[in-house]
Amino acid sequence: MRCDDRALPRKTVKTTAMTDVFEIARRDLEENGFLDMEVDPTLDLFEEIEKLKREKNAVILAHYYQEGDIQDIADYVGDSLGLSQQAADTDADMIVFAGVHFMAETAKILSPDKKVVLPDLKAGCSLADSCPAPLFRLFKEKYPDHVVVSYVNTTAEMKTLTDICCTSTNAVHIINSIPKDQPIIFAPDINLGKYLVKKTGRDMVLWNGSCMVHEIFSAEKITKLQMRYPEAKLIAHPECEPVILDKADFIGSTSGLLRYTRTSDATTFIVATEPGIIHQMEKASPDKVFIPAPPNNQCACNECPHMKRNTLEKLYLSMKYELPEITLPEHVIRDARRSIDRMLEVSARAGLV
Repeated sequence: MRCDDRALPRKTVKTTAMTDVFEIARRDLEENGFLDMEVDPTLDLFEEIEKLKREKNAVILAHYYQEGDIQDIADYVGDSLGLSQQAADTDADMIVFAGVHFMAETAKILSPDKKVVLPDLKAGCSLADSCPAPLFRLFKEKYPDHVVVSYVNTTAEMKTLTDICCTSTNAVHIINSIPKDQPIIFAPDINLGKYLVKKTGRDMVLWNGSCMVHEIFSAEKITKLQMRYPEAKLIAHPECEPVILDKADFIGSTSGLLRYTRTSDATTFIVATEPGIIHQMEKASPDKVFIPAPPNNQCACNECPHMKRNTLEKLYLSMKYELPEITLPEHVIRDARRSIDRMLEVSARAGLV
């Protein structure tokens, strides 16, 4: 206690100390990416977060790859398409996005008048990072007659260079909505691009980007798992490399994989995507067995380090203090929104709601 605090009531001293801690955390926010503050370990964070939802008219949107506790406290859990649709339609005053940076940016683009917070600003995306907008602008100039289809896993600036976005759920529908005589650039995921070329028969110019999670699954280790569990179905996300997709019994987006495990007669699945989705699979089918596909390193599963930067404590602090907040220039919101709106229109016509 500072000597000039001795005459102050204990509650006032405590409040002053907390204010000092917050000011330091806010000062260091850009460097740390999150509010670096201690959370009272006796707090029931589920109860406190529910209270903050009511007080602030806030909604929590969480991706399937988040940790189980965050998924359980969220108002909506889904893949990129579902999260985009929710962000566009919500009546909440504040969107708390439990995902990665480009997802929170997309929410801000779709709901520019709402406050959007992200528990950790450094929850990035290796795929989005693999396609910097300035480099892509130069690449695009070489193909002036091409339409640009970009995976939603891109920065807001990259979306301003895009004609129409897509997700793994609607990608086939998006490509098929473009006239067959119209040449296409597809960015940034080369593995999804190759899958779409094979699926749609369209010859597209592909940007050479990839996801760090989906590109390091071990085909050799998966083959050994299949030999150990011959009854298991291998299910894979289309961001995986072709050698994995060629072995898969089913290929789909995260929501598609979840739906398949619910309806399939199989009882054992080898899951080739980020293992956070297994939380929802086990909740939906508690009598079935889900085995995370192993990567080509010493780890047993292949977690996304960016997704896992978000924690329940960071989520609570971001709601309480409404920081870190996602902000974007007006011209970026305006220009980026066109590509997302076109995606949502095609998805609605295809019944992907």
